[in-house]
Amino acid sequence: QMLLVESGGGLVQAGGSLRLSCAASRRTFSDHNVGWFRQAPGKERELVAVISRRSGSTLYADSVKGRFTISRDNAKNMVYLQMNSLKPEDTAVYYCAANRTASRWPPRTYDYTYWGQGTQVTVSS
Repeated sequence: QMLLVESGGGLVQAGGSLRLSCAASRRTFSDHNVGWFRQAPGKERELVAVISRRSGSTLYADSVKGRFTISRDNAKNMVYLQMNSLKPEDTAVYYCAANRTASRWPPRTYDYTYWGQGTQVTVSS
């Protein structure tokens, strides 16, 4: 069992930046792939970015590529999502999630075992 807690959300104007943080309760967090997801009102949850275990390989949704950067600091049991050039359509609740899937890359949504409670990001126009 692993507890994940997101922080760093808030209200920003279009074109602004935010950095989200995901803190994990256990050192074994370093053995997990970690993804950031978001869910906007009336829409399905979607993958934003994912980072692999120790290699640090990353993948991004086309809608955020070039604007968002996912990173991790395993010594601190932390994963970050740097969000630049924010747009109103980025408004959503953002979640971090972790999995230990080894058989495929990238992991599928149902592979994620642990989920945080979410943090609200609102981008005004």
